[in-house]
Amino acid sequence: MSNQLVVLAGDACCTPIARERMPAETAAVLAPAFKALGDPVRLQLMSMIASAPEGEICVCDLTPAFELSGPTISHHLRTLREAGLVDADRRGTWVYYRARAGVLQQLATLLTAESA
Repeated sequence: MSNQLVVLAGDACCTPIARERMPAETAAVLAPAFKALGDPVRLQLMSMIASAPEGEICVCDLTPAFELSGPTISHHLRTLREAGLVDADRRGTWVYYRARAGVLQQLATLLTAESA
Protein backbone atom coordinates (compact mmCIF):
# COMPACT_ATOMS: atom_id res chain seq x y z
CA MET A 1 0.00 0.00 0.00
CA SER A 2 1.25 3.48 -0.87
CA ASN A 3 1.99 6.16 1.74
CA GLN A 4 0.65 8.92 -0.52
CA LEU A 5 -1.90 11.33 0.92
CA VAL A 6 -5.15 11.41 -0.98
CA VAL A 7 -6.92 14.81 -1.01
CA LEU A 8 -10.56 14.73 -1.91
CA ALA A 9 -12.08 17.55 -3.93
CA GLY A 10 -13.09 20.37 -1.61
CA ASP A 11 -10.76 19.26 1.21
CA ALA A 12 -8.03 21.73 2.04
CA CYS A 13 -4.68 20.38 3.12
CA CYS A 14 -3.70 23.49 5.04
CA THR A 15 -5.31 26.35 6.89
CA PRO A 16 -4.80 29.65 5.04
CA ILE A 17 -2.45 32.12 6.74
CA ALA A 18 -4.28 35.19 5.45
CA ARG A 19 -7.92 36.15 5.67
CA GLU A 20 -8.28 37.25 2.08
CA ARG A 21 -6.48 37.60 -1.20
CA MET A 22 -4.60 40.83 -1.82
CA PRO A 23 -6.21 43.07 -4.46
CA ALA A 24 -4.20 43.63 -7.65
CA GLU A 25 -3.95 47.36 -6.91
CA THR A 26 -2.35 46.70 -3.51
CA ALA A 27 0.06 44.20 -5.05
CA ALA A 28 1.09 46.79 -7.64
CA VAL A 29 1.84 49.30 -4.86
CA LEU A 30 3.71 46.87 -2.59
CA ALA A 31 5.74 44.97 -5.20
CA PRO A 32 8.32 47.77 -5.68
CA ALA A 33 8.78 47.92 -1.89
CA PHE A 34 9.53 44.20 -1.70
CA LYS A 35 11.85 44.49 -4.70
CA ALA A 36 13.72 47.36 -3.05
CA LEU A 37 14.11 45.35 0.15
CA GLY A 38 15.51 42.41 -1.82
CA ASP A 39 18.99 43.92 -1.61
CA PRO A 40 20.92 43.26 1.65
CA VAL A 41 22.32 46.81 1.86
CA ARG A 42 18.88 48.37 1.36
CA LEU A 43 17.38 45.99 3.91
CA GLN A 44 20.02 47.07 6.44
CA LEU A 45 19.48 50.74 5.60
CA MET A 46 15.74 50.31 6.05
CA SER A 47 16.32 48.63 9.40
CA MET A 48 18.55 51.49 10.54
CA ILE A 49 16.04 54.13 9.41
CA ALA A 50 13.02 52.37 10.90
CA SER A 51 14.76 51.87 14.25
CA ALA A 52 16.19 55.39 14.56
CA PRO A 53 15.47 56.61 18.11
CA GLU A 54 14.20 60.03 17.04
CA GLY A 55 12.18 58.60 14.15
CA GLU A 56 14.67 59.86 11.57
CA ILE A 57 18.35 59.49 10.81
CA CYS A 58 20.90 61.58 8.94
CA VAL A 59 22.68 60.18 5.93
CA CYS A 60 25.86 61.18 7.78
CA ASP A 61 25.03 58.44 10.31
CA LEU A 62 24.08 55.85 7.69
CA THR A 63 27.11 56.04 5.40
CA PRO A 64 29.83 55.11 7.94
CA ALA A 65 27.98 51.89 8.81
CA PHE A 66 28.91 50.42 5.40
CA GLU A 67 32.09 49.81 3.50
CA LEU A 68 30.56 51.50 0.46
CA SER A 69 31.05 54.89 -1.13
CA GLY A 70 28.73 57.81 -0.42
CA PRO A 71 27.32 57.75 -3.96
CA THR A 72 26.53 54.04 -3.64
CA ILE A 73 24.67 54.60 -0.36
CA SER A 74 22.82 57.52 -1.98
CA HIS A 75 21.77 55.22 -4.84
CA HIS A 76 20.36 52.68 -2.37
CA LEU A 77 18.55 55.41 -0.44
CA ARG A 78 17.05 56.79 -3.65
CA THR A 79 15.76 53.28 -4.44
CA LEU A 80 14.09 53.13 -1.01
CA ARG A 81 12.53 56.58 -1.61
CA GLU A 82 11.27 55.64 -5.07
CA ALA A 83 9.74 52.45 -3.65
CA GLY A 84 7.79 54.57 -1.16
CA LEU A 85 9.51 53.13 1.91
CA VAL A 86 11.15 56.31 3.19
CA ASP A 87 10.74 60.07 3.06
CA ALA A 88 13.70 62.43 2.91
CA ASP A 89 14.17 65.97 4.15
CA ARG A 90 17.17 68.10 3.19
CA ARG A 91 18.58 70.32 5.93
CA GLY A 92 21.55 72.29 4.70
CA THR A 93 24.07 69.82 3.30
CA TRP A 94 22.56 66.77 5.01
CA VAL A 95 19.54 64.65 4.18
CA TYR A 96 17.46 63.06 6.94
CA TYR A 97 15.46 59.89 6.30
CA ARG A 98 12.38 58.56 8.07
CA ALA A 99 10.39 55.41 7.45
CA ARG A 100 6.91 55.63 5.99
CA ALA A 101 5.00 53.83 8.72
CA GLY A 102 1.91 53.15 6.62
CA VAL A 103 3.82 51.25 3.95
CA LEU A 104 5.80 49.30 6.53
CA GLN A 105 2.57 48.39 8.30
CA GLN A 106 1.10 47.09 5.02
CA LEU A 107 4.20 44.95 4.44
CA ALA A 108 4.13 43.68 8.03
CA THR A 109 0.43 42.84 7.82
CA LEU A 110 0.98 40.88 4.64
CA LEU A 111 3.87 38.93 6.15
CA THR A 112 2.27 38.24 9.53
CA ALA A 113 0.57 34.87 9.67
CA GLU A 114 -2.77 34.68 11.43
CA SER A 115 -2.66 32.62 14.61
CA ALA A 116 -4.69 29.46 14.38
